Amino acid sequence: MSYSVPMLPLSIELESRPVLKKLAKAHQALAELKGVSGIIPNQSILISTLSLQEAKDSSAIENIITTHDELYKSDFSAKQFASFAAKEVYNYAAALQNGYQKVKKTGLLINNHILEIQKTLEENSSGFRKLPGTALKNDRTGEIVYTPPQDESQIRILMNNLEQFINDDTLSDADTLIKMAVIHHQFESIHPFYDGNGRTGRIINILYLVKHGLLDTPVLYLSRYINQNKNEYYRLLQAVRDTNDWESWILYMLEGIEQTSRQTILLVQKMRDLMQCHKYRMREELPKIYSQDLLNNLFRHPYTKIDFVMQELQVTRITATKYLEALVRIGLLSKHKKWKENYYMNDALFDLLIDAGSKREVAS
Repeated sequence: MSYSVPMLPLSIELESRPVLKKLAKAHQALAELKGVSGIIPNQSILISTLSLQEAKDSSAIENIITTHDELYKSDFSAKQFASFAAKEVYNYAAALQNGYQKVKKTGLLINNHILEIQKTLEENSSGFRKLPGTALKNDRTGEIVYTPPQDESQIRILMNNLEQFINDDTLSDADTLIKMAVIHHQFESIHPFYDGNGRTGRIINILYLVKHGLLDTPVLYLSRYINQNKNEYYRLLQAVRDTNDWESWILYMLEGIEQTSRQTILLVQKMRDLMQCHKYRMREELPKIYSQDLLNNLFRHPYTKIDFVMQELQVTRITATKYLEALVRIGLLSKHKKWKENYYMNDALFDLLIDAGSKREVAS
């Protein structure tokens, strides 16, 4: 059965009784997450650590699998990566953070932003699809399950319509979270790019919540929920196309928002407690080198290094080395060698982020 991607807004009623009931819970959890996020004194810490978690989980949905250890031993600024998968994950985190900056600055989420996100992910400038032949297949059987629009002009018409729907709130009075679910389905159905549609679509989810003030920072990593329920995700995407079952799709997305909000609240609270513990020990045992900037550095990077401390604290190499070695001495960091450099690992933060994942990994 072929699916003709509709123009937005949809002409059907989406706010059924079950949806409204689930909507209240999703909004409550999201509001709590927004409030809790403010307990970390420097928001860039959350953006750095949690965007990398989102990147890891979102990439895993596309079978780009890496470990926390590979990620934290990689250095995006120096373009040194422990694996190809780690590079892909860092590209995702960069795309998410760049998109976040644009949305915060302009208050808009436009096609040019979406094109830039996909360009950062895929490291190419191919833009919207121009040639026919794209079809989505079942990974296991090779059977074609969905054929998105093939004509370049149709893709552009649909993307312009989607851009308008994202940015013009007068087009629909539906709840923002319902609109997010509709936008995600619409984008994945248009499938405007040759590659990177899934990851771009999941970045759009987060940025849409930021755009509407439901989050101040991009800390809701919905990809973990999708990855843990991947078969259901693809089944429900297709069920809308086959049987117009919007209710089940929207309920799935709202459940994801509620679950991941609550998981992230716990993670942020544990990060705050860990920062307080490190702060107390640094002030007690290393009063001469303690500073909030140094503490922030230890939590912005589960693995830090001399160059990071030099840049962020504006100190010399000798001073930065002295700080890190002192922290190793009291057990707040452990020292490792990667390539020709020493890396200093915040073991407690590393373990916390692994525990927050869907499965335990052991650092090599």
